[in-house]
Amino acid sequence: MSRMKPYLLFSLLAVNFVKVDAADVEWYDGSHAVTYQVEGKPSPVVQMALRLFEGDMLLVTGQKAQEAKKAAIRIVQGKGTDDGFRLSVKNGQVVVEGHNARGTAYGLLELSRLSGVSPWVWWGDVRPHSRNRLTLPDTFLLEHTPSVQYRGIFINDEDWSLRQWSKDGMGPQTYRKLFELMLRLRGNIIWPAMHDCSPGFFTVKGNKEMADSFGILIGTSHCEPLLRNNVAEWDKKERGDYNYITNRRQVQQYWTERLKQVKGSEEFFTIGMRGIHDGSMEGVKTKEEKLNGLQQVIDDQRELIRKYYRKDVEHVPQVFIPYKEVLEIYESGLRVPDDVTLMWCDDNYGYLTRLPDAEQQQRQGGGGIYYHLSYWGRPHDHLWLTTTQPGLVYTEMRAAYDHNCRKLWIANVHDPKVAAYQLELFMDMAWDIEALPSPGHHLHRWLGTQFGSEVGNAIYPAMRELYRLNGIRRPEFMGFTQVELDKKKYPNGKSVPTKTEFSRKEAFQRMNDFARIEATVDVYSQMVPAYLRDAYFAHVLYPVHASAAMTRKMLGSEELSQQAYDEIQRLTSQYNSLNRGKWNGLMSASPRDLPVFAKGARTKLPQHPTAGRFVACNAADYSAVDMPPGAAGATTVDMLGHSMQAVALPKGCSLVYDFTSPADGDALLRMAMIPTQPSDRGDLRYEMQIDDEPAMTVSLKEPYRSERWKQNVLRGQALRSVPVRLTKGNHRLRIKAVDDHVIADQWMIDFCKDREFYVIPVK
Repeated sequence: MSRMKPYLLFSLLAVNFVKVDAADVEWYDGSHAVTYQVEGKPSPVVQMALRLFEGDMLLVTGQKAQEAKKAAIRIVQGKGTDDGFRLSVKNGQVVVEGHNARGTAYGLLELSRLSGVSPWVWWGDVRPHSRNRLTLPDTFLLEHTPSVQYRGIFINDEDWSLRQWSKDGMGPQTYRKLFELMLRLRGNIIWPAMHDCSPGFFTVKGNKEMADSFGILIGTSHCEPLLRNNVAEWDKKERGDYNYITNRRQVQQYWTERLKQVKGSEEFFTIGMRGIHDGSMEGVKTKEEKLNGLQQVIDDQRELIRKYYRKDVEHVPQVFIPYKEVLEIYESGLRVPDDVTLMWCDDNYGYLTRLPDAEQQQRQGGGGIYYHLSYWGRPHDHLWLTTTQPGLVYTEMRAAYDHNCRKLWIANVHDPKVAAYQLELFMDMAWDIEALPSPGHHLHRWLGTQFGSEVGNAIYPAMRELYRLNGIRRPEFMGFTQVELDKKKYPNGKSVPTKTEFSRKEAFQRMNDFARIEATVDVYSQMVPAYLRDAYFAHVLYPVHASAAMTRKMLGSEELSQQAYDEIQRLTSQYNSLNRGKWNGLMSASPRDLPVFAKGARTKLPQHPTAGRFVACNAADYSAVDMPPGAAGATTVDMLGHSMQAVALPKGCSLVYDFTSPADGDALLRMAMIPTQPSDRGDLRYEMQIDDEPAMTVSLKEPYRSERWKQNVLRGQALRSVPVRLTKGNHRLRIKAVDDHVIADQWMIDFCKDREFYVIPVK
């Protein structure tokens, strides 16, 4: 936890940059270079942080920071176990004290942040403003201990972005820039790129050495046990099938080679086994075979670690990831050693599929989370623009933390530049979850940090609206298509855009809403200084205009659709030309060449009948909240849902709504909930009750990859409709959570039952 909230420091320090009070300590006087001294020999990660800090000071002051015996900054390396640090002012010096080497590096780069350097200074081309003075109050104190012990990223699905851009084929220079970013975001672990377009991380000379120099641990994904990249490293001709049942000796030898290679370094081992790449374990078919086979794998892997890496295997960081079919095997009785971290996963669209129960929360190895900010797979990829709503990241990761998942957090990203905002939100929560304000506050502050408070304030409403519109339908989902379908029915298993669920009125409204935010970000682009225009284009103009163009492409006339397609190509070309071609190849306008991106692909607007009489409401506009004694109350989650104000309901809590029916007669009560998953092995139910009528219980629980689940995640809402009969006049609706993890978004009572609204038309 921090002793002083970081987001308060910016306003505090901004004053000190302008006016120097007698009680302030000056660490840059406007003339002489910033100076520092390091007590003892700096470790490699501190040396790397010093190089970054020196460059940061060059950008801020015009002079590189320099080492000196009598210095403004004193750096003290600790020898503790956690990554925390302490910044303070003592005897006229700024003192950076790290709990360990990484903590020292983070503390030094915190000074860069306080001087106005964004973590995205290189990856986002966010150059800082120059400063005439840098000061801190003589009472300044900032202490941090990380909320989550291991915090990092998984470079995944890199085929159309990072791998195309990488100048050394995902080699040490590419990873150097990734590790620099991770230090700035206070990360300490990476799962390296592992698609067949990329070489195995350990097979490239210099990769491992680069990671070690930055203090970055290497781990691997759910299908890469013991640091082995099966896609790149398993040679079937040489070793045979990757089948532990029939080819155990070769598989064990394969794992042993890597254990010997990394012996003596600090790593995080994934245990268990799946197929070569995101497939089921080979050689087992029945439930009993799957359980027994995986149990044997885990037991044997522990012995291999003990024999070839470190004898006290109980103290070696290890993680077991019950992802996809492995969750069912785990729950059928698999024994995972207590010191191993259990890493829980989302459903690839941001909704956690499981959280640890009370017994699992007490495990010595603790809990972790594997969370997707991008994804390749069914029902549809989202690999173009990172549009996961901040409120979803916030509420799901907060729930994970509250369920004691505090050991390991990994965010899946296809490209950190495109995922910049959500990635920083994720990493900020992992670093100090209690210091984080609401998602909206965090976004507002982030925009001000990148582009200055004036521009940040001006475009914040537009960026909120971008997340609302893309929360209703992501740009990649605008074709209402799917992937990985039956290849006998669909070419290459992919459907093509033919229809939309938007009505004509909704389509025109969506295009108009996008046009408004386009106009806003364009107007304020004129206020952005020249040295920030590349950053503004990448983080604001491209996602806004590309999202808007995709809406016009899919919903507009044939002529408008063609213009929108051309605009997307032009925007993408401009993106790849930013900063004199620095980002050439990073942005693709058609990841995986899916039908939704194709020239001429558009949907046909339906001829829906005119909407009849209805009553509609956002969940946050309740009249009252009822909750059992001692229970937690309802929580409004900012920037979540079509309403952008979804309401999380703890078990037993009810929301009450007073409304007026415009007519007598039959109607449909349509409930729109956030498509969460049960947080335990149980159900996900809520009750609906109108007046004194019998309550109706509805379950949101869906089998993974069922058709209804697919529609839920594509829409960002789980819809349920029940028939009701009303009299004209006043009524009361009660929505009660029967289980945990229920989040309400919107509801409506529709008297025109044959009319399917896509967007609930709340005034």
